[in-house]
Amino acid sequence: MENNPIEIKAVALPVVLKVRREVMWPDKPIEFVHVPGDEKAEHLGIYLGETVVSVVSLFFDGNEVQFRKFATLTTLQGKGYGTTLLAYVFEYLKSKRIRRVTCNAREERASFYARFGMTPTEVTFKKDHITYIVMEKVTDE
Repeated sequence: MENNPIEIKAVALPVVLKVRREVMWPDKPIEFVHVPGDEKAEHLGIYLGETVVSVVSLFFDGNEVQFRKFATLTTLQGKGYGTTLLAYVFEYLKSKRIRRVTCNAREERASFYARFGMTPTEVTFKKDHITYIVMEKVTDE
């Protein structure tokens, strides 16, 4: 990661949608990147100065959370921002005593999530010709 000071904090939904679109579906309209529940989700991001460089959305259901739409600006991928944000998310969720964390991981990225203690479930699905694996991390709390 570059030697720039970063800050992890809440991100407004319109900013999250802009980052999602830019990273995941630049050829789609902004409405395409909106998912049900976005208004109730908690959105966190890494700020590099005034610029949001990485985002993730947390969807709470009791003491379980699914994180979705985890994205880092393409030009800054591979510099550790996503890893830093996800490590923060797991510590944050641990402090909230969340028992189970899940995500829908692209098959080729499953090993990235495994580094955070997530394990694949038996649930897989395809969307837009991409295979996803539901991964989870369960705590004893």
